[in-house]
Amino acid sequence: MARKTAKKVSTYKDAGVDIDLATELLSRVKKKLSMAKRPEMLAPIGGFGGLFQIDLKKYKNPVLVSSIDGVGTKLMVAALMQKYDTVGHDIVNHCVNDISVQGAEPVFFLDYIGIGKLRSPLYEEVLGGIADACRKVGCAVLGGETAEMPGMYGNDFDLVGVINGIVEKDRIITGEKIRPGYVAIGLPSNGLHTNGFSLARQVLFHTCRYDVDTELAELNHESIGEALLKPHTCYWPAVKAAMDAGLSLDGIAHITGGGLYDNVPRILPKNVDAVFHKSTIKKAPPIFKLITEAGNIDDSEAYRVFNMGVGMVWFVPADEAKQAIAICRKAGFKAFVCGEVVKGKKKSVVVD
Repeated sequence: MARKTAKKVSTYKDAGVDIDLATELLSRVKKKLSMAKRPEMLAPIGGFGGLFQIDLKKYKNPVLVSSIDGVGTKLMVAALMQKYDTVGHDIVNHCVNDISVQGAEPVFFLDYIGIGKLRSPLYEEVLGGIADACRKVGCAVLGGETAEMPGMYGNDFDLVGVINGIVEKDRIITGEKIRPGYVAIGLPSNGLHTNGFSLARQVLFHTCRYDVDTELAELNHESIGEALLKPHTCYWPAVKAAMDAGLSLDGIAHITGGGLYDNVPRILPKNVDAVFHKSTIKKAPPIFKLITEAGNIDDSEAYRVFNMGVGMVWFVPADEAKQAIAICRKAGFKAFVCGEVVKGKKKSVVVD
């Protein structure tokens, strides 16, 4: 049987990958990306590897702290809204928070975009959001990767970030000093952040049959899409201020997937429990009440899936609670006492 051959010369573009478009779109955001820099960077974006020289005059005994994460199915809401800048903030702020719990200053960030078909303005909006969020916390965008893969992602895309930070070895926050009698300070979230979206979408878009443009009085006449797309809050300014002030900030938990139940025990010593009081979380964003009531979700499930209004928890000695709250509020966060530490077995308990 004769071999079939193409009637015309095949190109990568014919297969769905447009290298020239990728180059063009990147050129549109390079100026903004170049503004998210630090003096330790030794080369501009575009090389095979990013170069970053640690300033050994600034640090005495530096420890590198790294974390990687993604935005998850919140990207599907961004696609429905055709609004992509906020997810750039999401990935940076989530990653920054993850290393700030150990006291690390964010120094450089790398991103990965996997996409079925590269398109504008999605690309520029995502990278622009990343650049703006990094610049806000003094973190350099050291590089990234965009992989156009038709047949793999369809019309969807994925967004992943890698953060690297530095902390002095003797200032690493581990949680090991937490003792019974310590107080839990809650730093408020502004919404779901980047977790629980699979359940939220199921309830809001399938059970309730809302769409992203639905405006509800329960959301202060904000649309469902606007409420869901609020970018993940970055708590590093408050953490840095607390460390600079010499606060006994002996444990921090970033409340992401797993909520208060699963994230807090990661930093607790084996002989204590953390007890949280739902009654103290008085000003949680209304999106949580909407989802839990419409979905008939019980509290134990809600506090495991969602942050329920608390995006970060600090553990400090009781006599430093007022100072901790004052530091947070000066940094722009309306912090509050939300629980305490008791003798136990490394568990997190949520009570009325």
